[in-house]
Amino acid sequence: MQPIDLAFDQRHIWHPYTSLTSPLPTYPVASASGVEIVLEDGRHLIDGMASWWSAVHGYNHPELNQAAHTQIDRMAHVMFGGITHGPAIDLAKQLVAMTPEGLDAVFLADSGSISVEVAIKMALQYQVSRGLQGKNQLLTIRQGYHGDTFAAMSVCDPINGMHELFTGILAKHHFAPAPTIKPWEAWHDSETDALEALFEQHHDRIAAFILEPIVQGAGGMRFYHPNYLRKARALCDQYDVLLIADEIATGFGRTGRLFACEHANVVPDIMCVGKALSGGYMTLAATIATRHIAETIGAGPGGGALMHGPTFMGNPLACAVAAQSLGMIQRGDWQEQVDAIALQLKQELTPLHACAGVADVRCFGAIGVVEMHSPVDVAEAQKFFVDLGVWIRPFGRLIYVMPPYIIKPAQLSQLTHAISAWCQRGK
Repeated sequence: MQPIDLAFDQRHIWHPYTSLTSPLPTYPVASASGVEIVLEDGRHLIDGMASWWSAVHGYNHPELNQAAHTQIDRMAHVMFGGITHGPAIDLAKQLVAMTPEGLDAVFLADSGSISVEVAIKMALQYQVSRGLQGKNQLLTIRQGYHGDTFAAMSVCDPINGMHELFTGILAKHHFAPAPTIKPWEAWHDSETDALEALFEQHHDRIAAFILEPIVQGAGGMRFYHPNYLRKARALCDQYDVLLIADEIATGFGRTGRLFACEHANVVPDIMCVGKALSGGYMTLAATIATRHIAETIGAGPGGGALMHGPTFMGNPLACAVAAQSLGMIQRGDWQEQVDAIALQLKQELTPLHACAGVADVRCFGAIGVVEMHSPVDVAEAQKFFVDLGVWIRPFGRLIYVMPPYIIKPAQLSQLTHAISAWCQRGK
């Protein structure tokens, strides 16, 4: 294998959220297996990020590899317009069976951002099909993140999010204050007063309320009380507004429940899933709606068609791997794995509250977050962690881990000890 051309990479290839004129250092990867990333220079890194939360089964898994090999020998891709195939049907069956009862109309998207775009289109088409063209705005909560395409950006936090440069171009929507009560804290009803006021004032223009249930991910790794979600469901019902649950980061076990909505015993009208859907093997997502929404859109203008159709929608190779991944999740090993990770993260990260530079430590499910008082220098922190044999990618003031479910206790301790070393350096 030829050496990776880093000079070409840095001059010609944009990496996520980086500058091409002053790029951050990148680390060339030769292979990955289990929970380890192997760099070109031979160093092994324990992966604390599960490739942005997607590789829940780890890397190079024999069952997922076999599913990919079997499918690619049959067909890697075929258009989904006017054609269907077994892998898409198998995957949709599993999604209908696994998601909360009532969600049974599946749109197979090609990324998490696109699944959010489709959910928003569904909500708007649903209202138009009911003759309610004036209900064409969205309500969401601050500190949220829903993706980097334009409709998704429009419901990300408008001030503290990553898309401030596009102010004035994005569609204008309504933002409620972010919930502040954590899942383990005492609930008080005043937490939803501002949300209720927004519903009361703007419900005749709001098509849907979109939020990340219980866990706000890339907007700040914040956890909030299930009662907030229960109240949101009740307000949507009261004011004839659809509830969209963005479970892209939280779906398939990450929070200790199969879906984060289950912490509140809430069923959304539309759910977005992605990331762990294919076990991190390839890009795939889905938007799942109720039969009522599907039938209402189907009776609407434009021949009742849902107006979205990606070229690679229902890609057979991705669907085959995802069906295998969901089959592995359905076996139930994730529950014990996530519970063990949750306990260990809490035990090993909580003492970092005592470090001078640490503002907060919070853990929920297989998510561990250390929030610093000051922004973290990503390049410096990245080198520090790589030198300690771990892959942890901070952002803003946050150092966090969301590891593969298959991680062993000793490997997880290597991650938490590295975070501890960073927090305690300079003492």
